[in-house]
Amino acid sequence: MKRSKIIILIVIVLAIFILPKAPFSNKEALFRIEKGEGSREISLNLQRQGFIWWSPLFRLYVLTSLMSGSLQAGTYKLSPSMSMPHMASKFVRGDIAKAMVTIPEGFTSEQILQKLQELLSGLLSGSDPASLTELEKHEGYLFPDTYEITYGLELEKVIAMMKDNFDKKTAGLEITPNVVIMASLLEKELQTKEDKKIAAGILWKRLRAGMPLQVDASMWTYENRGLPEKPISNPGLQSLEAALHPQTSQYWYYLSAPDGQTIFSKTLEEHNLAKAKYLK
Repeated sequence: MKRSKIIILIVIVLAIFILPKAPFSNKEALFRIEKGEGSREISLNLQRQGFIWWSPLFRLYVLTSLMSGSLQAGTYKLSPSMSMPHMASKFVRGDIAKAMVTIPEGFTSEQILQKLQELLSGLLSGSDPASLTELEKHEGYLFPDTYEITYGLELEKVIAMMKDNFDKKTAGLEITPNVVIMASLLEKELQTKEDKKIAAGILWKRLRAGMPLQVDASMWTYENRGLPEKPISNPGLQSLEAALHPQTSQYWYYLSAPDGQTIFSKTLEEHNLAKAKYLK
């Protein structure tokens, strides 16, 4: 009788500890398993971070379940509402945390880095000059899109993912460095594909005439003739196609009004009048 009571007590205690620490919690947090960490370190970290009641019990569970050697490194999303078996199962499957990240058209490398900051391994909040420099090497070719990115992914793999997407989306198009640079200017300046095609015709025409481009998004184009040496942003497919297939017109100038409307002008006089009217 006494033995059965002890067994019942043990079962009750085990149930209390195996059951979720906070069954009704809807909070989630990231939990990192580093390469080389064993069940002891993992168990202690789970307890320290408030996911489980007692670390020895989690370790005992994975040892007796023969899971101890199969716990995979990575960053996981956990909740104190999860049971120990649930957590252990995630670690064995390598069910690491992922996030859907949308990079809008026209984002610069700096803006992309800010978007990715939380996800990438080895990055701290705030500026990261080395990572920014690495991204800037590929400015213009980091295709704007929605990506599924795992937490802790290396920056070079994210870059490769975005560049591969650029190659896929532009397959069949005669993309040259100058086309990408032109597209990056259009992306920063205009909203609709029709306006981008007309503006592209203007800018290519000004280049042929030896006139400075004078694109507001790049002060370099006011101080120098020709295209900038590299893209100023990462353009989308619409801007790339507009740069590649510009529309011929009689216009030589354009400006973007505060409401997003593009005003095209044939002469400098018309352009100055438009500036006085729309850019008060």
